[in-house]
Amino acid sequence: MREADIEPNYITFITLLSACAHYPSERSISFGTTIHAYTCKLGLHVNDVMVGTALIDMYAKCGRVDSARLVFDHMGIRNLVSWNTMVDGYMRNGRIEDALQVFDECFREMQLAGVEPDYVTVIAVIAACANLGTLGLGLWVHRFVMTRGFRNNVRVSNSLIDMYSRCGCIELARQVFDRMRHRTLVSWNSIIVGFAVNGLADEALSYFNSMQKEGFEPDGVSYTGALTACSHAGLIDEGLRIFENMRRVRRILPRIEHYGCLVDLYSRAGRLEEALNVLKNMPMKPNEVVLGSLLAACRTRGDIGLAENVMNFLIDLDPGGESNYVLLSNIYAAVGKWDVANKVRRRMKERGIQKKPGFSSIEIDSSIYKFVAGDKSHEENDHIYAALELLSFELQLCGYAPDLSGKESYEGD
Repeated sequence: MREADIEPNYITFITLLSACAHYPSERSISFGTTIHAYTCKLGLHVNDVMVGTALIDMYAKCGRVDSARLVFDHMGIRNLVSWNTMVDGYMRNGRIEDALQVFDECFREMQLAGVEPDYVTVIAVIAACANLGTLGLGLWVHRFVMTRGFRNNVRVSNSLIDMYSRCGCIELARQVFDRMRHRTLVSWNSIIVGFAVNGLADEALSYFNSMQKEGFEPDGVSYTGALTACSHAGLIDEGLRIFENMRRVRRILPRIEHYGCLVDLYSRAGRLEEALNVLKNMPMKPNEVVLGSLLAACRTRGDIGLAENVMNFLIDLDPGGESNYVLLSNIYAAVGKWDVANKVRRRMKERGIQKKPGFSSIEIDSSIYKFVAGDKSHEENDHIYAALELLSFELQLCGYAPDLSGKESYEGD
């Protein structure tokens, strides 16, 4: 193009940036940054909304979401696609709270301009609510959906089912599903998985059967939901029947998540040897999720020998996985083997593996509050811990006996 003395235009830049976004790598970042510099010389990154949006998309998909935000903030003109791309960029990079903040800014700006969010914006925000468990905002978005033109949008409804399920409001998820005029396989899968993860095995299996009666052929996700339901309810025979139906009748090749459900099914029932046999006979290497499920069952059953075998697998897969070391040390502590438990902790120190503090979050009046384990820096710290002690006392009065056998009060903390 240069040899032919042809100047690149905005279409050239958008095409090149799109290619970088589709094949993220260090080379793509380097090339994309060069393109960015070229657009800056021409002023396109500020004045051309399509070029600016393409830059945001490129940086976000290459993992440079802060660079994407800089482009976004310096854009002279933004449209709905720009806002959606920025929200999606934060979601893609796990920056959920930032995504919600951008949506809030976007919504205010669009209200002033008399512009309505589209279904892409709504779906992204619902997904953010699902990830953070922000039910209050999710309910507000649902009300917004009902008063706008998204009431019958299947993708929006599917997202609402997923959000309510993950927030533990499975009845609201059921209501959304039952009111849908048109359903897709994703709709059925969302409600089946929702019932399964909320411990409602009968409902999950009932909808799994109803789906097939209505002419929908289950896919791998459908079977994952059904197997998860069986696992949570301890329905071993039914779970095995469903697994074989998937393989032999539907001819669906089981993936690692299906074998993981089988391992979990046996593990929850205390049949650890059979769970181990599934691991040994899997056609693929088990991942840390599958092995972690079995390791947790070993702790519950106090099976030290099997726990050590599983841990060897885990160390090969994820040498720096601190949660597995902590779980193994807690297993030793639970049976009184404190010396060995401390040895595991020392091994963690030697390998430079640190336990990441756990945290929980809660939504109050549409604001998210995060609490980190052991942190006492919160301004309401005294009141929080006083309330916690009161709750613990009332639980004990009701007969609750906490399991302190693995409490990390020994060497290494």
